[in-house]
Amino acid sequence: MALNLNHLRYFWAIAHEGSLSRAAERLHVSPSALSIQLRKLEDQLGQPLFQREGRGLQLTEAGLIALDYADTVIETGNELLSTLSGHREAPRPVLRVGAITTLSRNFQLGWLTPVLGRQDVQLSLRSGTMRELLAELQAHALDVVLSNRPAPRDARTPWRSRLLQEQPVALVSRTDVAADGLRFPDDLASLPMVVPSLDSDVRAGFDHMLELAGIRPTLLAEVDDMAMLRLMARANPGVTLVPPVVVQGELESGVLVERCRVPDLTERFYAITLGRRYPNPLVQELLDRYSVDAAR
Repeated sequence: MALNLNHLRYFWAIAHEGSLSRAAERLHVSPSALSIQLRKLEDQLGQPLFQREGRGLQLTEAGLIALDYADTVIETGNELLSTLSGHREAPRPVLRVGAITTLSRNFQLGWLTPVLGRQDVQLSLRSGTMRELLAELQAHALDVVLSNRPAPRDARTPWRSRLLQEQPVALVSRTDVAADGLRFPDDLASLPMVVPSLDSDVRAGFDHMLELAGIRPTLLAEVDDMAMLRLMARANPGVTLVPPVVVQGELESGVLVERCRVPDLTERFYAITLGRRYPNPLVQELLDRYSVDAAR
C-alpha cells in the first residue's frame, strides 16, 4: 500500500509542534480530524508513533524513526518546489550543540572554532544537565552533546561517547598568593580552597587523594559551573582546583599562576551522539577535524 504523504505531513507537524492542538492550528484543520489522520498512519505502519506524557505528546521509538524519514521527505519536497519554481536557495544547515553546565567554555569554543563565523552554517548552543540534554538528543532537538563524562550505559539507547581530549588538573591561585612552590598534598591542610561540586569526576578523584593522605582541606566554596569557578579563582585568597584550560586567559595574562599539577588526575571531554540514519554531517566534520588537531 502506498504511503499517504498528507498523513506523513500531519505527523511531521505534530512531532515538531509537540501538541495536537498547535499542529491543528498550524495546518488549519480541527484537532479531531488531525487525530483521525494520525491514527490512519499509525495503522498503516503498524506502530504507535506517540505516547502521552501529561498534557503533551512524546515520540515513541518508532516515532523517532518515522520523524527521521519525514524530515527528509518534507525537506526534499520543499527543495523540489523551490527548484522548479526557479527560486531555489541552498539550504543553510543548522548545527545544534548541547553542553553540560559544568563544561569549560574555553573547551567548547575551541571545539566549535571551525564553524564559528561561517556564513553558511547556523549554530545553536544549549546548556543544561546531562539528563536534560540527552533527552533533547534522543528527541532529535540536538545533534551532539559535549560533556566531561561519558553518557550512562543504556541498553535501550545506543549512546556513542567519543573521547575528544584529556586535560590535566591543577591548583591555581592569584599571583599575590603564589609566593613559593606548593607541596602537594601537605600544604592543602592549611590553604583555603575552591573546588568543583561533588557531581564532578575531578572532585571525586581529588577527594579520594586527600582522604588517603589524611588531609581535611578548608573549603571556601563548591562550584558546579565552570564560568563561576573561573571567577572564583580570581577572587579566592587560597587555591582553586581547576583544569588549566578553564582559566587559560588568566594564566597567559599573569592574573593567575599554576602552583602545581595534581598527579594522576585529569578531566576528560566527550562528544555524545546517537546512532541515526541521517546524522548531521557537520558533527562528523568537527569530530574528524578535532581528532586531527588534537593529535598534532
